[in-house]
Amino acid sequence: MMRNGFALMLMAVFCFSAMEVFVKLLSARVDTVQILWFRNACQLALVTLIAAPRLRQVIRTRHPRLQLLRSIFVLMATACFFVGYQKNSLVESNAIAQTAPIFLTLGAVLFLGERIGWHRATSVVAGLVGALIILRPGTDGFSAWLLFPMMGALFYSGYALVTRFVGRDEDVWTSLFYSALIATLVLTLIVPFRWQPPSGMELLMLCCMGALGSLAQLFLTTAFVHAEASALAPLSYASLIFSAFWGIVIFDHYPDAPVYAGALVIVAAGLYVWHRERQRA
Repeated sequence: MMRNGFALMLMAVFCFSAMEVFVKLLSARVDTVQILWFRNACQLALVTLIAAPRLRQVIRTRHPRLQLLRSIFVLMATACFFVGYQKNSLVESNAIAQTAPIFLTLGAVLFLGERIGWHRATSVVAGLVGALIILRPGTDGFSAWLLFPMMGALFYSGYALVTRFVGRDEDVWTSLFYSALIATLVLTLIVPFRWQPPSGMELLMLCCMGALGSLAQLFLTTAFVHAEASALAPLSYASLIFSAFWGIVIFDHYPDAPVYAGALVIVAAGLYVWHRERQRA
């Protein structure tokens, strides 16, 4: 069971990284709102199809307001990440995005009243230092576009904090359904004003992007059935390897030393947070 969980988690990370390639390729040809709409519409279609035999049960929620807040958080996170993929290299955006567990730890202290010892405080500071190494504020290497994946990490940590409450009482498919439904509805109100008819190739790429994102979500959800989320968490850092590979092979982008150094610090801080959480559990 555990091995299946690890394999499914790696497949999810790989599909997410492949999806990011399509997002970056499409961003030069298609409006970002259209890309976001396709991404969420595909997930909504997949979740609805899989949950169809028990859809009435899935759509029942005890926390409609929290589901709305959670969905807004994940939509904003996805939007920020997609802009980051468009303007930055994939590995830079992914490295900054790995600060999410650090922000989640900080948010749990500020909003959930969890205690923070010197171990966790040190890991939070180290993660932020790693992000600063990549951002390089005040130097010629600084790009304001790198702030988008950091904002995405902040929104994602908010989504994760709300999920802690929702997940206690709700089916995971309920949360997946509402996050896709609300995002699709919101984007459907905006996309007509930004719509540009895609070419045949662009439509094919959009469908591939949506399918990869939906498959990744399916693999991720199934992985949590086979293994504990805390055990799978470190495997998410494999996205840095995949994004570096795609960046070199497809976009001919070779990250410089500060990106590698900052990513190493962020990953080390994240793994330390994971280790401490496992010990506390």
